[in-house]
Amino acid sequence: MKPERIRHQFLLDSELSAKLDRLSRNPSTTKSEIVAKAVEAFLEQRGENELDRRYGQRLDRLSRDLDHVRRDAEMILESLALFIRFSITLHAHTPVPDKATQAIAQERFQKFVEQVGRQIASGKRSLHEGDGGGEEG
Repeated sequence: MKPERIRHQFLLDSELSAKLDRLSRNPSTTKSEIVAKAVEAFLEQRGENELDRRYGQRLDRLSRDLDHVRRDAEMILESLALFIRFSITLHAHTPVPDKATQAIAQERFQKFVEQVGRQIASGKRSLHEGDGGGEEG
């Protein structure tokens, strides 16, 4: 049993009507099918616009949030990479810390924090360096 179809009447300009006639010359298609498919495509496109209107702002916000998370993760990885480099290159085995050693450690930590800030501000990344070298603070 065929689905119920409803008759519609509408007017087309002569150029559009001629195009419809040309398309319907193929025996496997009719004018009704062509118009029905065109109307369906038009309505689906409008539905997509409705989805964009409804969810576009939310998706944009989620995208911005994801960018912030990605940036924060890069900062954490940069800090870790620089910390490891500083630990390996600057810290030799020391005896139980005394006041002088603690002062040196605090100074080195401050240099470390400054170096992380410079690396992030300059856009340079220790994780992406081929030779493992970098600016020493």
